Amino acid sequence: MNRRESIWENLDWITVLIYLVLVLTGWLTIHAAIFESGSDMSPFDPDLRSGKQLIWIGISMVFFIFIMVIDYKVFLTFSVPIYIITVSLLLIVLILGTEVSGSRSWFALGGIKIQPSEFTKYATALILGRFFNQLNFDIKKPKNFLKVAMLIALPFGLIILQGDTGSALVFIAFTLVFFREGLSAIFIIVGVVSFVLFIGTLLLGLNSMLGILAGLLVLGILISLKNRKRLLILGVSVAAAAAMVFSVDFVFSNVLKPHQQNRIQVFLNPNADPTGAGWQVTQSKIAIGSGGFWGKGYLKGTQTKFDFIPDQSTDNIFCTIGEELGFIGSFFLIICFTLLLIRIVMIAERQRTLFARVFGYSVFSLILFHYSVNIGMTIGLFPVVGIPLPFYSYGGSALISFSLLLFTLLKLDAHRMQVLGRFN
Repeated sequence: MNRRESIWENLDWITVLIYLVLVLTGWLTIHAAIFESGSDMSPFDPDLRSGKQLIWIGISMVFFIFIMVIDYKVFLTFSVPIYIITVSLLLIVLILGTEVSGSRSWFALGGIKIQPSEFTKYATALILGRFFNQLNFDIKKPKNFLKVAMLIALPFGLIILQGDTGSALVFIAFTLVFFREGLSAIFIIVGVVSFVLFIGTLLLGLNSMLGILAGLLVLGILISLKNRKRLLILGVSVAAAAAMVFSVDFVFSNVLKPHQQNRIQVFLNPNADPTGAGWQVTQSKIAIGSGGFWGKGYLKGTQTKFDFIPDQSTDNIFCTIGEELGFIGSFFLIICFTLLLIRIVMIAERQRTLFARVFGYSVFSLILFHYSVNIGMTIGLFPVVGIPLPFYSYGGSALISFSLLLFTLLKLDAHRMQVLGRFN
């Protein structure tokens, strides 16, 4: 590679700049979330979460340099071993892991906690890219669809066994990649309809939902009376929907855990228990709303300082932004993430290999899911689940995992002019 083709000259520096803005403002926000009024707490103190996060940022930058200098073909070559290792760690953590907040999903190594599920996202993105990169791979073929679906289902199931439903749900985001690569939109329709039936049954009750389905069936029969094929499709669809409706009560009462049931009930009726199950969402809304347009000022949040909001430096860090920096700060954060997601799509679309493109859309899907759900749950748009805000929330495992995803994509993009079509 000559000087003009230097990795550093081909690097997407706009994306690097957005990344740095996010991690550094995230570090300052973590400090704001833990800061105690009247104290001399320093964001550089290694005994505090802000100081520890700064160390994780430094480690992430070491990974950045390492990824930039190694051969870009390493990621495809070692995708299978990396996937096997991370999935094996998911198994081991079930036996030897430390339980945190009801989830056995952490390895405790001295004073450091490592969450293997975060790194499995990176490994899954790599292995999906490898499978799609195979010659004549067509996601529309049932055999191929089942192969890649199992690659997602395996870590999903193991993380569910750990009791970490939030982290498990993130793996559903990978299915967005399938649709980019040609999977029929009928699967999206089925998923949306299933969600609507589930929520509708919880809100309206079993009898009301069955009544609605019966009405739709009669209407459909009248419209399609002379078309036997449509009648058959209609009958099968309504029967499947009815089965789904009948299963809702069983799933809600016997599959979901009590705290998950409470979160869904609060989502459906936020004012039902404002001092109990709805406390977190209620206080989150108060904190964000109290910030107004300009915010109360950096390090001057009251909801944050008096611990009204749990996990305020991790899952609920957006509340600190809303309270202390107001609408302006929240809008700035949303713009940064929007620009980052747009850049990732642009990078993914200009790749010359299926491996790089699929990996790029995996990165996009994961960040989009985390960003949307994390902010959405703080303002009551989604049920409360324990997932961090990428590059912002406190936590070494999450920060390094997302950094690896983004750095690897930037590395593949910097070398895109060196490859033609698939590479093996």
